[in-house]
Amino acid sequence: MSEMLFLLIAAHALCDYPLQGDFLARAKDRNTDLGKLFWPHALFAHSMIHGGAVLLITGLLPLAIAEVCVHAITDWLKCEKRIGLNTDQAVHILCKVIWAAVATYGVAHG
Repeated sequence: MSEMLFLLIAAHALCDYPLQGDFLARAKDRNTDLGKLFWPHALFAHSMIHGGAVLLITGLLPLAIAEVCVHAITDWLKCEKRIGLNTDQAVHILCKVIWAAVATYGVAHG
């Protein structure tokens, strides 16, 4: 589980920072000029990048779909200023802990 958790958190860092870039960061937020045009598409694309990483690491499509959904909701809440960056990142990391536990123990014992 520890190796999978490490990979999930490393992939999160990669997907949320260098792979997001300025365009997606602004375009996924409906409150920016760019986001007024693109936010649903950009938020979906950003969340799919994260979901793809979860699928590649865990091999479990249900976890990837859960990641897409939770990531999109969490980022939307951050863009709406309902939560801050620290809460946003805490939710994302907590999800990685859950995904790693489910992938490691849920599949083996389920």
